[in-house]
Amino acid sequence: MAAKVFKMTAAGKAELQAELDRLKHEGRDEIAEKLKVARSYGDLSENSEYDEAKSEQAKIEARIGELEYQLDHAVIVESLDDDSASIGCKITVLRATDNKELVYELVGFSQSDPAHGKISDESPVGKALVGKKIGDIVTVEAPIGNIDFTILNIEKDKK
Repeated sequence: MAAKVFKMTAAGKAELQAELDRLKHEGRDEIAEKLKVARSYGDLSENSEYDEAKSEQAKIEARIGELEYQLDHAVIVESLDDDSASIGCKITVLRATDNKELVYELVGFSQSDPAHGKISDESPVGKALVGKKIGDIVTVEAPIGNIDFTILNIEKDKK
């Protein structure tokens, strides 16, 4: 089975690397200290502080493994030189249902954070926007019905 490829911008890869470095150093050090303190309380079989620290340690180690895998299989995608939407672009759209302007940053799946306007190129809106140009109208199928967006602006990564 082939390894999954994680498309991301150079800035996105740097963010993931910074998170990994922080977890490997500060995160592991904090957990080691919590475990040390919890062990000092004695009997580990009924020690909720120890159980909590071990659980937190497992979460940190899982995230470290996830980040290492993503970074090992990362493919840097640069914005295309043409004027169409691609990963790394900030795209301003007008949503037809309420005439609201929205700004999305098109990123790879591992970087997506919809709450902060970062949408994956694999998401329904992202798929609809990839390859489109200013002035294009795209239709996205949503649970509430089709939503039309008009592309108002496409801002490419500045190198």
